[in-house]
Amino acid sequence: METNCYDGLNADENPQKKTDDLARNIIEQIADKWTILIIDALGTHGEMRFSRLRDAVSGVSQKMLTKTLRQLERDGLVSRYVHPVIPPRVDYQLTPLGRSLLDKICGIWDWVEAHMTEMELARRRFDRGEPRTDRPLARGEPAA
Repeated sequence: METNCYDGLNADENPQKKTDDLARNIIEQIADKWTILIIDALGTHGEMRFSRLRDAVSGVSQKMLTKTLRQLERDGLVSRYVHPVIPPRVDYQLTPLGRSLLDKICGIWDWVEAHMTEMELARRRFDRGEPRTDRPLARGEPAA
């Protein structure tokens, strides 16, 4: 995606800047660790109550889960249904828009699973201070 920064114009006067700002905001939101894990949990388990979702997303605090769910609902990725019972019962599920994002997240998960061994090896080599053997070629350098 091409980005153009025009410091002198505000987003309302520059449609490209407005698009870029919105795209960056959305990417920042969906690239968040908790967002990805919550979408994955809802995609795996379907409709879930808050407490079950908190248990499924290991390590998330109640405050962070609430904040993330509100943002996902605002963005149209998650729907929230409050059952008219006492005590209140609230269920969350992915919307069609959220399901379309789940498809992309699954692609990332598949990539991680396919390359996990390579990344673990690279991390161990880096931590031991070993030189990289897979460096990119410099411009004009012949391939070995």
